[in-house]
Amino acid sequence: MGRVGVLLLNLGGPDQIEDVRPFLFNLFADPEIIRIPFPWMQKPLAWLISTLRFQKSQENYRQIGGGSPLRRITEEQAASLQERLQEKGQDARVYVGMRYWHPFTEEAIAKIKRDRIEQLAILPLYPQFSISTSGSSFRQLEEMWGKDPALSQIEYTAIPSWYQRPGYIQAMSELIAQELDNSPHPDRVHIFFSAHGVPLSYVEEAGDPYQREIEDCTRLIVEHLNRSNEHTLAYQSRVGPVEWLKPYTEDAITELAESGVEDLLVVPISFVSEHIETLQEIDMEYRELAEESGIENFYRVPALNTHPVFIEALADLVIESIESPSVKFSDVIRPSKRVKMYPQEQWEWGLTTGAEVWNGRVAMIGFIALVIELITGQGPLHSIGLL
Repeated sequence: MGRVGVLLLNLGGPDQIEDVRPFLFNLFADPEIIRIPFPWMQKPLAWLISTLRFQKSQENYRQIGGGSPLRRITEEQAASLQERLQEKGQDARVYVGMRYWHPFTEEAIAKIKRDRIEQLAILPLYPQFSISTSGSSFRQLEEMWGKDPALSQIEYTAIPSWYQRPGYIQAMSELIAQELDNSPHPDRVHIFFSAHGVPLSYVEEAGDPYQREIEDCTRLIVEHLNRSNEHTLAYQSRVGPVEWLKPYTEDAITELAESGVEDLLVVPISFVSEHIETLQEIDMEYRELAEESGIENFYRVPALNTHPVFIEALADLVIESIESPSVKFSDVIRPSKRVKMYPQEQWEWGLTTGAEVWNGRVAMIGFIALVIELITGQGPLHSIGLL
């Protein structure tokens, strides 16, 4: 076996306030995040949205210290994973590649080439697969492999999802049990699983397995936890006018409060690192909503970060993937089954369901809003909260 490497993939986040606007531009410039009919409009639209949103986003980051801790935590995860792999007899170097901010995936690949890695395990730090997270990164890597002959010399395997790994389930269950046992009345606490949402059309039209994997993941954790507490699964971070996976977290919280729930324990089920959506959205926005709605005690399970059982699970997964037959990008983003992982390649004119995706694809709504906004200075972008 030649030199072995592990590439950890993650979203990335602005390290400081000044990074917020370019980070948002990179995010919205990704055609897998926003899809418009004319490629030449991609960057102008990304510029417009990032310009409209960055001040509000900056304020959110100020509330958690002025920047995202995601890079630091991901690098700590990489260091812990590399150390555990070495303890298990696997001499591997672990690299971090972020999709929208430093260290970019391109930077990680440059290091991998420099270190002459011959065998590579590609591991997204998203437990469940979605076309907007792991799928976007795999698509980018597939393009890089196709353009760079040097990369064709690297034997790689792509790991699409790993939410069902026993170590991951155990680590999540341990964190939940710890929070329950630290509460005054453990048995009456309602466990609230909150996952990052995706537009409904991802699942219904594109065949995204995300919702199924989130639901299955929740079931596995609840079974392993083996407590009598009632639980709810909802989806957070909805943006724009289109329908996303339901129930929405904010709606579910108010409904639980109205039903008499007084103790709520939020579990960020689709995140393995603390970042803006746990530290600000859950800890601040949803906490305030819960308290205003009548929830007396609001608790939150911490993200896994470098939990030793979690790191152990990742190490075992990496070793197994290296020893198993390789999984190629094409196996992951274009599986041989009837439902396709990505929406249609041809543009559909009109306000169709498939044309209205926001966090993944802005179609005619976004395009028309852009034109109106540029011409009049007012328009639909105001009404959907982008100003």
